[in-house]
Amino acid sequence: MPRKSGPIAKRPIPHVKHVVAVASGKGGVGKSTVAANLAVALARQSLDGRNPRVGLLDLDIFGPSVPKLMGLEGLPPPELTKAGAIIPFSNHGLQCMSIGFMVPQTDDTAVVWRGLMVQKAAQQLLFDVDWRGHGGEGHPGLDVLVIDMPPGTGDVQLTLGQLVQVDGAVIVSTPQDVALIDAKKGVAMFRKVDVPILGLLLNMAHFTCSTCSTPHHIFGPLTSFHQTADALNLKILGELPLSPSVSADGDSGSPTTLRSGPTGNIQGVGDVQSVMDGVAKQVLQAVVAEGI
Repeated sequence: MPRKSGPIAKRPIPHVKHVVAVASGKGGVGKSTVAANLAVALARQSLDGRNPRVGLLDLDIFGPSVPKLMGLEGLPPPELTKAGAIIPFSNHGLQCMSIGFMVPQTDDTAVVWRGLMVQKAAQQLLFDVDWRGHGGEGHPGLDVLVIDMPPGTGDVQLTLGQLVQVDGAVIVSTPQDVALIDAKKGVAMFRKVDVPILGLLLNMAHFTCSTCSTPHHIFGPLTSFHQTADALNLKILGELPLSPSVSADGDSGSPTTLRSGPTGNIQGVGDVQSVMDGVAKQVLQAVVAEGI
């Protein structure tokens, strides 16, 4: 008798209630920076009268960014539980995991792996991390895990989409047609593996110089982005301005959404924080409602 084959059953990530993927299709649109700031913004929301417990998983095997963005560079390899699970690192109130913590990372070191090794590494990061952290059995785990996806629609995306119960995906793009073309491919891929799309997030939408109050669309008008959202029947979650502080904050390992106090004299920071707060509210509302 021939064996019956069918679709692989998706499963939850251990000790995680909700999973949100941040993807782009195109590299270089600021997706990892958005993912880090979204995770911080989510951790500042209210859920059942408390702040949600949030984690950040870097699933970019070839170009991990979370160690840099979250101020976790130069650490020893992560510890293991007695059962052999990986214990994530913690900073800025978030549990964080990345392949960058597990392989040597220097400026000239490259991960050169074939597809099967990439799939195995992705599965290990997805299912072999104990998101309760050092709290172990006494910790309830995460309310939301934000996953920073690599660009493209390859092995890692399929591994996530086919194996994991993902509550929703946020698609990041910049205004140019060349970025939107790949964003549409990302949407098509997630829909093919039945991952809900929470909406589109426009990054680098405009720049406002320090001497005027006029937004300058230096990457072109937003018409194509709005038309793409309409054509795909997707919600626009927000439009992030281009702010020099976002890049500087990422390089220093402290996402812009962590800044506190008055930001009126810091170019664009208040606008970035406001947009990310709005995006976080929409994402949390959508995934919690979906999970009820």
